Amino acid sequence: MPESLSEPQREADVSGLESGLSRRLFGEALGTALLLAVVIGSGIMAERLSGGNVAIALLANTLATVGGLYVLIEVLGPVSGAHFNPAVSLVMAARSALPWRLLAPYVSAQLIGAVLGAWLAHAMFDTAVLQLSTKVRSGIGQWIAEAVATAGLVLVILRAPAGRVAATVACYIGAAYWFTASTSFANPAAAVGRMFSDTFAGIAPGSVPGFVAAQLLGAGLGASVHAALGLGERRPLPERQAVSSAQPRAALRRSRSSASRK
Repeated sequence: MPESLSEPQREADVSGLESGLSRRLFGEALGTALLLAVVIGSGIMAERLSGGNVAIALLANTLATVGGLYVLIEVLGPVSGAHFNPAVSLVMAARSALPWRLLAPYVSAQLIGAVLGAWLAHAMFDTAVLQLSTKVRSGIGQWIAEAVATAGLVLVILRAPAGRVAATVACYIGAAYWFTASTSFANPAAAVGRMFSDTFAGIAPGSVPGFVAAQLLGAGLGASVHAALGLGERRPLPERQAVSSAQPRAALRRSRSSASRK
């Protein structure tokens, strides 16, 4: 039988686990804060520069969000998984990709980060840091849109080719900004953070419960669709498939060429 760990070894293991957890939670809080700062800050900038053209403002907001989300997933994915979203964390816990004991800490870090990100955006644009949104976003159409947006987000996360998750998720969110009536919050933490911003990207407190309920329903729907499509491993990148299939053909052509010269 293996020897039991000594007291110093046990303390070192516990310290390592705590340190790893702290880094993951910090990554989630930081990523969510920066994501909300991007969404809200770009909304403020777009509204100031668009001259009242809401379509131009939304386009600018979309482009900034797509770029920011891609970078944050790439940079913080290796640290925490780059969930930045309680609905995503819940799905990952249900799939055993995230220990259930970490779900509450992850969600807490995301919610705290979302509020801090809203305040950071306000501070950067020299507006009142403490705000509460008055923008009502409610109704069946909005709720259906949030369910669809979140279902699609979860499906994309679970089925994106390995190595392309960041780009695929960012592109999907950019598209969902425009094809959903709600401009695709798809994130309970984002809804909470944007509640504290009376700006272009804000949402009134009374509208948040309906959005969150729709998002959680959509997350479950996205996971169910993924299961219905099959729970296989992520497929290799298409170019890798192309290279691997091209190599035997090239070797065959070389062998035929050599044979003909003989």
